[in-house]
Parts: sequence; C-alpha cells; structure tokens
Amino acid sequence: MVRLEEGRGGASFAWADRPGRALVRLAGPITVSMVSFSAMTLVSTAFVAQVGPEELAGVGLGGVVGFALICFGVGLLRGAKTLVSQAIGAGRRDRIPGLIGAAIALALVLGLAAVVVGELIAPLLVGLSASARAGGFAAQYLAIRVAGAPLVLLFAALREARYGGGDSRSPMRASVAGNAVNLVLDAVLILGLGLGVRGAAIATIAGNLTELVLLAWPMRAQLAAARPTRAAVGAVWAQGVPNGVQFVMEVGSFLILTVLVARMSATDGAAHQMVLHLVNVSFLPAHALAEAAAVLVGQAVGGGQDALVPRVARRAFVIGASYAAVCLVGYAVLGGAIVRAMSSHDAALAARATTLLHVALVFLVADAANVIARGVLRGAGDVRYAAVIGIATSWLSTPPLTWLLGVCAGLGAAGGWIGLAVEIIVGASLYWLRVVRGGWRPAAAAARRTMVGAAV
Repeated sequence: MVRLEEGRGGASFAWADRPGRALVRLAGPITVSMVSFSAMTLVSTAFVAQVGPEELAGVGLGGVVGFALICFGVGLLRGAKTLVSQAIGAGRRDRIPGLIGAAIALALVLGLAAVVVGELIAPLLVGLSASARAGGFAAQYLAIRVAGAPLVLLFAALREARYGGGDSRSPMRASVAGNAVNLVLDAVLILGLGLGVRGAAIATIAGNLTELVLLAWPMRAQLAAARPTRAAVGAVWAQGVPNGVQFVMEVGSFLILTVLVARMSATDGAAHQMVLHLVNVSFLPAHALAEAAAVLVGQAVGGGQDALVPRVARRAFVIGASYAAVCLVGYAVLGGAIVRAMSSHDAALAARATTLLHVALVFLVADAANVIARGVLRGAGDVRYAAVIGIATSWLSTPPLTWLLGVCAGLGAAGGWIGLAVEIIVGASLYWLRVVRGGWRPAAAAARRTMVGAAV
C-alpha cells in the first residue's frame, strides 16, 4: 500500500520527491490484478474447450456479450478513484464515505440493469451463432453469467475506491483468490460433474463473489459509514460518464476490427488473436501505470500542487516507455521464433503473424504513452477531452482503415493493424500535447472549486 498523505492547498506529499517509486508500488499489484482478471476467462475457456467446439464457441459469444453489458459501468466507476484521490489531496476525507456510497449505489443500479437486459437478449444469441447448437450454449451461458453482473460492478466500485486511497494490494489479493476459486470449480463442475457451459458460468460467478467478499471484509467499517448523497452520486456520475462512454465506444471499434479480420480468412483471424496476446504483455503494465498515475495526479490536483502533475506524467512515461522498449527489442529479435512456435508448423499463419508483429513494433512505445497520458488527464479531472479524443481517434482510424487497407487494398489483417497504429500514435500525440501545454488546468481548478463548495 502506498501511503497518501493529506495536503491542504500547498502542503507537500510523501511521494513528491520520488514519484517513480510510488508509481511502481501502486502499479505492480494492479498489473497482477489485470492478469488475474484475464486468466479467469482464459481458464474457463480452456476447460470448456475440453468439452467440445460448439460449447467453446457458445462461451466465447456469451462472454463477449456479457462484458459488453457491464463495460459502461466499469468505465464509469473509475470516476470514483479520481474523486477519492482528489479528496485525500484536499484533506477532505469526510467526502470519502459519500463517494464510496455513491459508487456502490451506481454499481447496483447498473448491475441490475445488466441482469435484466442480459436475460432479455440471451435467447437472441441462438440466431447469431454459426449453428443453432452453439447459439443455444451461448444463450445458456449468458443467462447464468449475467446474474453475476452486480457482483462484478460492486467489486469494481470498491476496487476503484481502494485505488484512490493508495491501496492496490487488497484488490490484487482478492482477484487472485477469486481466480483460484474459479479454477477449482471449473475443474469440479465442468469436468467432474459434467455441467459443461453451465458449470463454467457458475464457477465464474463464484469467483466474482469470492473477490467481492474478500475486498469488502477489510472495508467493513468504511462500508458501514458509506452514505450515497445526491451530491456524491452526481459527482461520480459526472466524472465517470465520459470514461464509460469512451470505454464502450473503443470496445465497439475494436470489436469491428476483430469481426472484419475474422471475415477475411481463418489465417488472418488466428494471426490477429495470436499477436494480440503478445502485445498485451507490453500493454498491461502501462495500463497499470496509468491507473497509478491517475491516483497521484488526483491527489496533487486536490492539494493544489499542479506543478507535480507534469513530474508524475514524465516519470510514468519513462517507466512505461522503457518497459515497452524492452518488449519491442525482444519481439524484434525473437518475435519470428515465438510466432513460429505458436503456429504449430503452419507456415502461412506464422508468416501472417510475423507481419502483424512487425506492425505492432511501430506502436508499442506509443501505446504506453497513449494510455499513461489518458490516466494523467483523468486524474486531473480532464475526462471530457480524454473521451472525445479517444472516441474520435478510434472510430476515424481503425474501422475505416481496416476496410480500406485490409479489405479493399487486400492487405488483410495487416491493414487493420495499420489502422490501429494510426489510432494509437495520433491519440498519444494529442494527449501529450494536452498534458505538456497544461490544457488540463481548468478542469483541475474546477475540481478544487467543487471541493471548496463541498466544504462550505
């Protein structure tokens, strides 16, 4: 846990002289949590694959739809992290119970809405699959899995509050424990009891419940004091909606890329997924650094120490870009051998994946810069600019260039990845111009005025 000291209008912070250490301490557990979250879906997929291809296809489709139903809520609840960190920086810990209560209330409402919508659309998945049997499995999986949506969003609400308070270890431990429960129950329910797709959904919900309980228990005193006031709900909503909309739109843009690539050929689709997993190795630490930077920037803004914001941004960029550069060199030297090993002697697949990996080398460092700058802007409260640029670059670059270069020009999946490179590089440039030129300062000043208003 990184200790965040309060600062009222000009006070210093314990991490101010060495923000790099605080960033790494916060980001390390967040990275583990992200890997654990990804592993939960991967483990269920691996077990279902032992049952049959149509069951696997059903879980894949149902899982994507289930995630789409909660992605707005996950993005929106990130606003709680920023507001909690700003409250700590401003010395207004009295605001934290209201913010936690507001995040919990919004998580419950959005989670229950996801359950209702999921149950209504689950039968429609039968017609969206390649076969009616696979569609039936997708409908079955979603109908059960969506019942866990409130648990996922409640966990996200508590996790963001803990992040905002400088604690990334408690969410990490809860995530790892939830993943362990999911793993054990997958083996018992899917393979042992033969429940198949239903077993996978039940195991995932049990994992979600485990991580929620383990995170909520040490917070029980805070939760008992949490009261969702109208002002707090409005603040979390205003701060979080741009994040939620941006998340939904970017997921939609990437989904179009994936669908277009999958329709090109089986080789293109397989190469796309293969290289995507490799790129995630360099992406996840940068994403964790962005979350950590948002916390420190939020505290600096709340405490009236705007001069610390560029320092935190630069240090986060140096750390994230250095790691991405190491990955870049590693892929440049060993990438061909890695994809050949993953391709199981399929020469065409290895060649296509190698091409995509070469395109990815162009934007690996820019990808780290992109996501870190976004975290800095969110921490400063400049969420609308971050959302507008994110939505514009994703929708004006990736889908159109995938169609023009990949489909019309015949470049295949490489055309889509060129579009992705343009999106990331242009976005990173615009975000960093905003950070360097101080375009976030009016939003930071508005956040402080809100704190003063709450004090009055």
